[in-house]
Amino acid sequence: MGGSREKKNTASGSAEPYRSFGAFYPFYLSQHADRSCRRLHFLGTTLGLATIIAALATMAAWVGHFFFEKNKPATFTYPVYSFLGDWAMWRDMLTGRIKF
Repeated sequence: MGGSREKKNTASGSAEPYRSFGAFYPFYLSQHADRSCRRLHFLGTTLGLATIIAALATMAAWVGHFFFEKNKPATFTYPVYSFLGDWAMWRDMLTGRIKF
């Protein structure tokens, strides 16, 4: 009873926890030495980022509908056509066909 309770970093086997990302990162890379594992992490991280960006973009578009247009987004009724319409309008705005 009352012995020392030293925190052990079980991931690295070290008795001390990592105190900086610079110290941790070589260990992290050692746990991702397999190229397939790294590729799956890359894919997962990229998809996660894309999901966050898509969610933020959708929220921005809905703010436009609720506060400026004062209508319900077509996404709720026609999700596929609405998605296609977003890209067609984006193209038309980019090319000057519709005022930005």
